Amino acid sequence: MFKDLKYKLNEFWSEFRKVKSGVVGLVFLIIFILMIIFEPLISPFPEAGKRWRDITYWEDNSKSAPPVWTNLFTSKKYARSETLTAPIENVTDNGRVKITEYEFDYDYKADRPPGDIIFRTEATGNLLFITEIIRPDGETVSITRNNYNFSKPSNVRIALSNDSKNGAYELATKFDKENTLSIPKQSIDGFNILFSKVQENMASTHDPLKGTYKIKIRILNPGSTGVLENPRVIVSGSVSGILGTDNSKRDIWSGIVAGVKWAMLIGLLTSALSVAIGVIYGVISAYLGGFADSLLQRIYEIFVSMPVLPVLIVLGAVFKPSIWIMIIIMCVFFWTGPVKTVRSIGLQIKEETYIEASKAIGASNTRIIFKHMIPLLIPYSFASMALSVPSAIVYEATISMLGLGDPSITSWGQILQDANSAGAVIQGLWWWVVPPGLMISLVGMTFAFIGFAMDKILLPKLKTR
Repeated sequence: MFKDLKYKLNEFWSEFRKVKSGVVGLVFLIIFILMIIFEPLISPFPEAGKRWRDITYWEDNSKSAPPVWTNLFTSKKYARSETLTAPIENVTDNGRVKITEYEFDYDYKADRPPGDIIFRTEATGNLLFITEIIRPDGETVSITRNNYNFSKPSNVRIALSNDSKNGAYELATKFDKENTLSIPKQSIDGFNILFSKVQENMASTHDPLKGTYKIKIRILNPGSTGVLENPRVIVSGSVSGILGTDNSKRDIWSGIVAGVKWAMLIGLLTSALSVAIGVIYGVISAYLGGFADSLLQRIYEIFVSMPVLPVLIVLGAVFKPSIWIMIIIMCVFFWTGPVKTVRSIGLQIKEETYIEASKAIGASNTRIIFKHMIPLLIPYSFASMALSVPSAIVYEATISMLGLGDPSITSWGQILQDANSAGAVIQGLWWWVVPPGLMISLVGMTFAFIGFAMDKILLPKLKTR
């Protein structure tokens, strides 16, 4: 039995590899499977699938940042994201106040400043954090003063961009008081000034001051009882990741990778269930014949004439959005796909001699249908499944784009819906729209290529060679 199976698989593969489009589809399918298996390794945010809508998980990223590789196509380079660790540490303790000072070096080589600079640590006790930046030209800019009192170890997050306006405004006023005072403080971009050269109109004209910036954090701890662990500075660049970020700072590449498994689940499960139902339905209709066949065909015509998308939209609005309910609803309508073809093949099989012989020896209708007829249709079923996968994925994406999808999962349709709601196209955030749309097309193309190849091999009448 194993030798027969091996022989048939080898025979199928020798035919399959002659269809170039099928081989291309198979290569893409393997890539998608590998993306699912190695998701924790290739995604910079491994918990993206579970915490896609958890804003705290993404808060250290840049907002609406284009991909890193866009720097290759622009003359003015954007600052890239990086994490600064291993600072120079100085500790002074006179018994009454313990002063801990961390100094991080940031080498700024870009033409556009970073989106944010964030200091993070785990701390305990009554602590006062004083933050300042020492520029390459020697100017010191005070940024923040934050007081915390923690009774147990807690995370500390200090975002410098939020409080950089005052320090930047004072710096600009120091060198260009007349022009700076004419600009409202709240309208200036603090980081543009902090990372630009001293010059006239520096509040509005920004030439980058490249070099090493020292980010200094001084922590005052009365009583010397405070504890600080794992201090680090996160520089959120103006460009971020392989596919950039959205307006909620979520990494698009991580969302794309997390969406692969849902696309495969929706496509394969929906197509498998609907094709299985359609094949069984078509065989039963062909075998029974007569009035039963006519009745089953009228039921089929009712379902096949229904407009699927409007019905899905209505049912999606009525029921609580759930991926499982969506799959069930799609199966209710997609099972009609293979019925006519299966019925035609079933009418031919029904007239075979061995079917008549099975009836003569008293085999039940159930045995004849499931033991002798349906197994002959398995090759066609696989081809039909492959061809119906793209439809299921596109329908899910469409429903999700309309805001009726399951918000608890990270699907490509959900990413597109968020992009549509935020006006990504109007804002020019193409990296938020193109990748999920392209992935939907690639998956659809993958299964279409495989399905066409299997059709040519399993249905000889379709062979063109």
